[in-house]
Amino acid sequence: MTRGAGAVDGAPSAAEAVARGERGALARAMNLLESTRPEDRQTARALVDALAARPRPGGQVVGVTGPPGVGKSTLVGRLLGDWRARGWTVGVVAVDPSSRRSGGALLGDRARMAAPGRERDPGLFIRSMAARDRLGGLAPATFEAVLALRAGCDRVLVETVGVGQSETDVTTVADTTLVIVQPASGDTLQFLKAGLMEIPDVLAVNKADLGAVARRTRSDLRGALASLGREDVEIVLTSAADGQGVEALAEALERHRQAQADRLPAAREGRLREQVARRFRELYGTLAADRLGGEAGLLALLAALPVETAPGALLDALVARL
Repeated sequence: MTRGAGAVDGAPSAAEAVARGERGALARAMNLLESTRPEDRQTARALVDALAARPRPGGQVVGVTGPPGVGKSTLVGRLLGDWRARGWTVGVVAVDPSSRRSGGALLGDRARMAAPGRERDPGLFIRSMAARDRLGGLAPATFEAVLALRAGCDRVLVETVGVGQSETDVTTVADTTLVIVQPASGDTLQFLKAGLMEIPDVLAVNKADLGAVARRTRSDLRGALASLGREDVEIVLTSAADGQGVEALAEALERHRQAQADRLPAAREGRLREQVARRFRELYGTLAADRLGGEAGLLALLAALPVETAPGALLDALVARL
């Protein structure tokens, strides 16, 4: 049989190589997860099931979003340097706009977070994924890619495509959601209108080198969060240009990880089942989902199954109810 895109011989052994953080195994897994070939989808399903069955919880997943031009990728590059200096292995999914010609990622985010020698760093793996026509800031294979990187890395970062203020899908893959804003941009009121202020676990006001205007934006954000009863969200002043506040940002993300440690397994299980429900709708359509009670019905059916059920088996259980 002709092997597909990066196909691997035996999902359990491939999962073990991914969990060891082997760069070649991670690259092959990413190729496989993004492939649309039917034979590759079957292999990808087996790999995802094998990864999901691993008892090790895996590294913290940080999702990063914010409006275009705020400096997300440059700040992410600074954060990657801090994490690597702490000795953590890091996996990155940079969701880029799609090329109109090829449909692939334009690689802009990946280029902006690059640093001299970073491409040769064995403890850092960066993968660009094309958003294609999906709204919400994520690529179709993001969740599966995060599952693979989480198994093999101490920290995983997902940077969204940066198309506007509707990018709340990042919360469906992230343990911690970081929203980046910039001073005097008028974003605070718009965020409140769009509901984006309801999703951050940590906020970064970038371009803090602007001084008083950045501090005023932080004050405005605190007021906005207080109106939502979210005073616990940390707000950090950062500057991607000179690295100001990057260490403080890393510490804020770590405090959130520690604070939610007890709730993390249940939260991840809930997100996995949400992704299975989404996958069911993508494969079988809205009418099929409505036959099973829509979003609420799909999640109720999935919730009735044992927590250790593999993602593929969860999907099969929904199909069996049609």
